[in-house]
Amino acid sequence: MEEVLPQPIIVVPEKRKEKIVLPFFLFLMTVVTTLIAGSFLSSVNPIRHPWEIVKGIPFSLTLMTILLSHELGHYLACRKYGVDASLPYFIPAPPIPFIIGTFGAFIRMRSPVLYKNALFDIAVAGPIAGFVLSCAALIIGIPLSEVTIKPPDPNDIAFGDSPIFYFFVHQLIGSLPEGYYIDLHPVAFAGWIGLFVTCLNLIPIGQFDGGHMVYALFGRNHRRISILAVVLLMFAGFLGWPGWWIWGIIGAAIGLKHPPLEDQEIRLSIGRKLVGWVSLLIFVGTFILVPFS
Repeated sequence: MEEVLPQPIIVVPEKRKEKIVLPFFLFLMTVVTTLIAGSFLSSVNPIRHPWEIVKGIPFSLTLMTILLSHELGHYLACRKYGVDASLPYFIPAPPIPFIIGTFGAFIRMRSPVLYKNALFDIAVAGPIAGFVLSCAALIIGIPLSEVTIKPPDPNDIAFGDSPIFYFFVHQLIGSLPEGYYIDLHPVAFAGWIGLFVTCLNLIPIGQFDGGHMVYALFGRNHRRISILAVVLLMFAGFLGWPGWWIWGIIGAAIGLKHPPLEDQEIRLSIGRKLVGWVSLLIFVGTFILVPFS
């Protein structure tokens, strides 16, 4: 009788089940807080008049779309390269005193990125997606904004102009006469926030999106660039907004070094280098020395 040999047992690793309850709950909570914030920005009080919360839809829809596009850019790039990443986690915030109703969003990367092309694409996908939609929001919202001669309330928060924001205002409205001000439409304000978020993410330090991009572009010079960026943020804090100190400290605390890659010596393609330099220009164009005053 022919002997039957036992068949080997092939163990297939179980695919990680994606947790959707918490991300979905946080998303809904952030929709609510940004709706309330948008209502206040539209000069209505949804606490006293709940039905008027619908007036917060333009702001909430625009801002949530910008933030979601940023995180989905990262998430889809991770999926493309087989990097294990979570769904986006939104962070709701009380509409008062945090007037936008959110602290932003993030994804968790649960496996390391080992290759330069993957690192670069994952890093830039989010900021570029958010930047494009922020520009679209400005194109729609700035013409809807009101140009007024009424001086701003001294108790209001004034928002600074980045070079790119100023460009859109100049192209869509023109130069403002002395004593005139722009009362931003909620859609335009959401676009302003999107540009500022893009700037923060593209800071070329350590583990920020900008830091990953710089590491893929410049390799071993990454640490020198990170240290220089921290120093410049410290100066920006003295010359303008003290909040830049916080971002410099956070960047330094997360780490100025970058984990090495498997293909450390491989150069990026010309196309990726071009995208990298454009992203650095976007960072400069969205930077505001005094974003809030």
